[in-house]
Amino acid sequence: MIHDYLIFIGVFAIFFFLTVGIYLFSQNQKFKIRNAKLSEANKIIEQRLNEVQLEHIGTKLNPHLFKNILNSVQSHAYQTYMSLDKLANVLDYILYESNNKFVSPKEELTFALSLIEINKIKINPLFDFRIKSKIDKSDELFEEKVFAPLISVDLIENAFKHTDFLAQDSFISIQLELEDRIFTMKVSNKASLKNVLEKEKSGFGSQSLDQRLKMIYNNYYQLTKSSKNGIFTAELVINLGEFYDKMRYS
Repeated sequence: MIHDYLIFIGVFAIFFFLTVGIYLFSQNQKFKIRNAKLSEANKIIEQRLNEVQLEHIGTKLNPHLFKNILNSVQSHAYQTYMSLDKLANVLDYILYESNNKFVSPKEELTFALSLIEINKIKINPLFDFRIKSKIDKSDELFEEKVFAPLISVDLIENAFKHTDFLAQDSFISIQLELEDRIFTMKVSNKASLKNVLEKEKSGFGSQSLDQRLKMIYNNYYQLTKSSKNGIFTAELVINLGEFYDKMRYS
């Protein structure tokens, strides 16, 4: 009897622990599924928050850009025809393309070059203005929707806004490059002492650009800014290739 009783107790204990183990395992799986859903929900909320922030930045950016462009055109009536032609290209891009989440490098570069031409109207033809464009049109990403619209605006406008055009050694240099799926934009200019002090206080450059780049390109970009002897340089490098691969496979 005792032997049978011990066997019964042993079988019951095994059955009890097995049942408890199965129950705990099922509960653990439910917790994992619930945590995964919560994590996914958090990602969606974070993504939506980023989109709202980007939309807010965009609403502040466009009116400011319109004002600067129109001021440039109005102040130089003798070049009205050329100005309006470039202005039409810029306005079309702002109105119809800037609302898209991404455009192609081809579209953004065309816009950037038109914006540069409009800003050039207000400077003396003898002013030391340098622009270098090295664009590989055969690059596989040249016409792919991988470029955040209006990214080039801040660097271009800051150069024209903060340059001391009366100084003899003043200049503006803009370099645009797309090669091996990497976009590079380097802008340098000689600024006045007043602008030097203003930039030192403001942290040099637009915070909205930093925000957009961080939210959109995360670890796939580098934005460096430096000043030496009154010469300000900003260089933006975006690894469009790695960002495109992430978008395509995620």
